[in-house]
Amino acid sequence: MKVSANIGSMDAIQLSVFASRIAAVCDEMGAMLRRVALSPNIKDRLDFSCAVFDAGGELCAQAAHIPVHLGSMAYAMAGIVGQLQWRRGDMVMVNDPFLGGTHLPDVTLIAPVFSGEQLVGFVANRAHHADIGASSPGSMPISTHLDEEGVIIPPSYLLRGGALDQDFLDAIVGATGNAAQSRGDFAAQVSANRTGVARLAALVEGMGAAPFEQALLALNDYAERLAASALAELPAGEYSFEDLMDDDGLGHENIPIRARLTVTEGTVAVDFTGTADQVAGNINCPLSVAAAAVYYVFRCLMPSQTPACAGSFRRIQLQAPEGCLVNARRPAAVAAGNVETSTRIVDVIMGALAQAIPERIPAASHGSMNNVAMGAREGLRWDYYETLGGGMGAGPQGGGLSALQTHMTNTLNTPVESLEMHYPLRIRRYQIRRGSGGEGARPGGDGLVREFEFLRPTRVTLLTERRRHAPWGLNGGAAGACGVNQLDGQPLPAKHSFQAQPGQRLTLATPGGGGWGSGDGRDKPL
Repeated sequence: MKVSANIGSMDAIQLSVFASRIAAVCDEMGAMLRRVALSPNIKDRLDFSCAVFDAGGELCAQAAHIPVHLGSMAYAMAGIVGQLQWRRGDMVMVNDPFLGGTHLPDVTLIAPVFSGEQLVGFVANRAHHADIGASSPGSMPISTHLDEEGVIIPPSYLLRGGALDQDFLDAIVGATGNAAQSRGDFAAQVSANRTGVARLAALVEGMGAAPFEQALLALNDYAERLAASALAELPAGEYSFEDLMDDDGLGHENIPIRARLTVTEGTVAVDFTGTADQVAGNINCPLSVAAAAVYYVFRCLMPSQTPACAGSFRRIQLQAPEGCLVNARRPAAVAAGNVETSTRIVDVIMGALAQAIPERIPAASHGSMNNVAMGAREGLRWDYYETLGGGMGAGPQGGGLSALQTHMTNTLNTPVESLEMHYPLRIRRYQIRRGSGGEGARPGGDGLVREFEFLRPTRVTLLTERRRHAPWGLNGGAAGACGVNQLDGQPLPAKHSFQAQPGQRLTLATPGGGGWGSGDGRDKPL
């Protein structure tokens, strides 16, 4: 199916320039946020995302940041902005997972953009705060209730008409252990939005509000045509797949996620009926997070020039029973749903697509963000959070890459120098986990090994997956090796909280990616 370049009053070159200009607003917001932030989690790991929305809250553009942030904002932003009255200079803060957030550490700031008296759009950024007031250091506890995961922020005005609500900010910052760092990170988010407001307003003023709106319509229509063309390449039919979460950290194991894809020409419907009910532990997720995972997979099938806007997702329908693992009801615990369950949803959707287009779909990647949260609540209070990479699944075009973040996260590691400078930790080993990728004609990528030595008493929480169910191979390829967590050489559960003493060592060996195609592979590690 060939996509027409006819885009109404704009020609293809004009539309391409417009798409680049609006995307550049997001890039500049991200650059500002990174430069101004104080915490290693934001300035070093780049655990943040920036986007632009139209006056109705539909996605217009995004930077190449974190898929789970961006997809969930795209799904939920219209509901957030539609319930508020907006004035020039406003800025709203929200982290409530059941009102458009993901999990509590991800705090979103939204600012309106006006042309004269007319509301023309919004800019937003979402950043992960390693301390959002949970009793557990790193604010990623093994929780059973949303209230245990930190401060819950419904959509609330941080700035109203340009005036800062100091009492509101003090209350949020006061719940954290490092008020100066927390205040600095929020200031960075405010600065990023102010940059976005200025740049987007300048773009609108240069074009005029009406031409700007017409350009957005053209951009979304073009994106929808590209998406429809890509989806039309999928053979019509129904395709189902099931994969399992290891556990919820509270004794519930082998928890299924099931999806059925119904493909018709140019459209796809995704139905999660049959997925497990929400569980006691924190691997539940709101529907916005499930949508982000689904959008991500199908976005990967679209041409690289497809604009990152709402039109890209109009042909994708989503259904999940209320109260199931991927559409949990308040007040379910969700801290790990954003990071671990979203990743498994990707595997499930890709597993179904592998039945439709086996020549295009890779094997499963490491399938866990391998979350490590730690710190102290007595004496010198500190909070550290990091996700670790693993092996990428191999595909028909090549073997998997090793030791990197895949799919729903797009963060970096915390550099060893930064980690040891900011926290009472020492990195004893940081290396590729050789031989952990699945064997095959094209082998899966290898995971990594990261070993921490504790220099002070430290409370640690691990939220990891693929410790029981290995990343699957495709077309005869072997599964990647499961991940392994150890304290002083002794095995630890996939989800676990414990007190570490100085001199003890925590080792995480992350999963490898699945292999693709039958053939000689490599030896597996012990």
